[in-house]
Amino acid sequence: MPAGVQQMMIAPNANEAALRTVMVELLNTVVFETKRTAKFRTLLKRIQRTLKNIEPIFYGYERLRKVLYRPESETKMFIYYVANGKEVVLECSEIKCWNVYKKFLHANKLIGLDNMLLRFFQSELQDNLSSSRRSLFEIYALGDKLDQVLAAVTKQTDGFSESCSVPGLPDVIIGLDFHLQELKRMVLKDDTQVVTVSAPGGCGKTTLVKMLCHDNEIKGIFGDNIFYVTVSRTTSLKTLIQKLFAHFHVNHCELQTDEEAKNQLENFMRQMGSKNILLVLDDVWSESESLIEDLKFPISGYKILVTSRFLFSRFGSTYELTLLNDQDAKTLFCSSAFHNMNSINVPDDLVNKMVKYCKGFPLALTVIGASLCGQNVVKWRSTLKKWSEGQSIFHSSSRLLLSLQSSVDALEDLPILRDCFLDLGLFPEDEKITASALMDMWVESYNLDDEGMYTSEYLLELSSRNLLNLVLTRKDGSELEGYCNEHYVTQHDLLRDLAIHLSSQDPIAQRTRLLVEIYKNQIPTWWIQQKQEPMAARLLSIATDESFSSIWYDLNTPNVEVLVLNIRSRKYKLPPFIKKMNKLKVLIITSYGMCPCELHELQFVSSLSNLKRIRLEHLTLSHSIQSILELYELKKLSVIMCEIGSALASCTNVTLPNLLELEIDRCYDLTEIPSEFCSLDHLKKLSITNCHELHSLPKGLGSLSNLEILRIHSCTRLVRLPDSIRFLGNLVFLDISDCLSINMLPYELGKLNGLRVIKMSGCRGLEELPDSVIDLCLLEDVICDEETSYLWSYYEDDLCDLKINTVEDDRFANFMKIVAR
Repeated sequence: MPAGVQQMMIAPNANEAALRTVMVELLNTVVFETKRTAKFRTLLKRIQRTLKNIEPIFYGYERLRKVLYRPESETKMFIYYVANGKEVVLECSEIKCWNVYKKFLHANKLIGLDNMLLRFFQSELQDNLSSSRRSLFEIYALGDKLDQVLAAVTKQTDGFSESCSVPGLPDVIIGLDFHLQELKRMVLKDDTQVVTVSAPGGCGKTTLVKMLCHDNEIKGIFGDNIFYVTVSRTTSLKTLIQKLFAHFHVNHCELQTDEEAKNQLENFMRQMGSKNILLVLDDVWSESESLIEDLKFPISGYKILVTSRFLFSRFGSTYELTLLNDQDAKTLFCSSAFHNMNSINVPDDLVNKMVKYCKGFPLALTVIGASLCGQNVVKWRSTLKKWSEGQSIFHSSSRLLLSLQSSVDALEDLPILRDCFLDLGLFPEDEKITASALMDMWVESYNLDDEGMYTSEYLLELSSRNLLNLVLTRKDGSELEGYCNEHYVTQHDLLRDLAIHLSSQDPIAQRTRLLVEIYKNQIPTWWIQQKQEPMAARLLSIATDESFSSIWYDLNTPNVEVLVLNIRSRKYKLPPFIKKMNKLKVLIITSYGMCPCELHELQFVSSLSNLKRIRLEHLTLSHSIQSILELYELKKLSVIMCEIGSALASCTNVTLPNLLELEIDRCYDLTEIPSEFCSLDHLKKLSITNCHELHSLPKGLGSLSNLEILRIHSCTRLVRLPDSIRFLGNLVFLDISDCLSINMLPYELGKLNGLRVIKMSGCRGLEELPDSVIDLCLLEDVICDEETSYLWSYYEDDLCDLKINTVEDDRFANFMKIVAR
């Protein structure tokens, strides 16, 4: 400990003076070092903003006393760390640019210093913004955002592990305040461990439970021990418990039995000590009632909150959510039907009649209101007339599905959009659907453009009608390249049921979309008894659970153009009848288990001469991938979150003469790309992202003469780009963002005379640009962080069309935005 700091730690008053002294010294040091070095300027400015925002606190006597109202040892330790932080800041200029690892470590120290400052003063910061009613746990969470990229260097994230954190709330919530208070009362009763919220689909059960989890009183009791799990019909106890372990970054992928999983979870929860725990199980089906019983552990302070369409009387405490009253129903309907517009001359009595037919179902009110938004009165009256000619649309849950059909009927002038909605039923319930997978289907099924423009348009249109939820996880210009692997959609299970219901109106043999769900090897009777006549299906989806043993009956579906296989088992054999699908254009195979699925018999696809797009997700691939690499008509190959191992390295022949796009994402064991891939003469898009073990690219990369888009994003161990990149004369877009280890760019980068956009934020190891960048005469946009922007600023006068877009995560600004909501 520095001698000066030891002298300060004498008495409370001395502590106050010492704290002011070290804080002022730290601020002055940060300001000085920010001007002195560019290597850590973004992080230093972040610390400077933090210090400026808390400066009034350590200059104000009463406010500082309030902050110091804590154990004296804690204050002394904080003073010591601040004094040490000054030394950390001064070391910034001493870190050598070539020592990438040391730069990582030092950046982590700066992030830790910023975290410590915010956390020590967070109570006073929160008092200044008390009207926001945000909890301390949200403030702490902000610090984690800054660590994500750096964490990738030392820790690989399991790409398929989903967080069990509580989802956010919808923008509009009406009529649930009373229900929230009643549900809270039931949950907090001492003699109650399990509480079930029960109601038909679309009544707002999930929204109510989310409100409870975000309630300040509940968060004050359970803190960050609120765990939220969506339970699908096929979810087993072992899978559910593995999701919880994944949330804690605990690897229990090899749990053998449900009993072992149950015991491990109970032991884990007991090790959490005296902390209260709230486990939320959302959308539990009647078949999964036993899951609730299995998760009841005799642990003090442990509660289970369940939402279900069904009544579970065995657990006693059930809160039956009622429908909205007339006033709340009308308010919710109008918020969806009119938004911020006037009522466009829709008579009030017509609005009341529409609301009356919705019978207070929140989902129906929202969806039907959105379908009428912007429509003229004639459309309103014709819709009402259709309803009035039949029975009540909310007589039962099945009638609710029929009522929602009107929102799909509103798409009658856009038949492709209606088909796109129905296609969403091909994917499992309660799972995210990647926008890229939908694009693959729709491009081939409806002759849409390969760039994804129409796909995005249709997704936005369906989202505006509340027929799906569109989640855009990146807003940094990814649309420039039509890349949507990180965007996805979710859909309320009631709307998915609607899509399936509408797709199942014809006899099985005549359906355009054939959806098959196989549980515990129980093949549907119609399949077993199928005659030899071919089925008409153009789109086929087969979902199997984790107990499926890959025993197949023959299926005569020669007209299938899109095949979606939804898998949950650890091992899976492709069905032999796939070899007879001569019209197959799109193959999507996705494993939804906690561990990658071993995929076998991939060679069955080798005879499919019309196959144009293949998407493999969360699978363990073997040498049989060679059969894919020889498909003559294949235009796009996507390998997502797969264990590739030596599968690619063993490939001796990569023909694929018509391949236009290759994307490899989150394949954590990928170390290099075989040189054979450099023979793909027609390739236009190459995307290798989040592959943290990738250390090199093939030297012959420049042979891809038709390449237009090259994305090498978040490949944290990649050291450099091959020099041959200079031969990519058609390259328009280059993305090397978050490639932390790249310390130099190819000397002749300037020969990429067609380059228009470069993304390179987060390239921490890069210290200079090659002089040849002055020859990038068509370069329009550079998207980078502040440190890199200084490197480009030297060339702005020479590159007259250049626009430097600085991407910066202002931590305190984010804090203000969250608290102000």
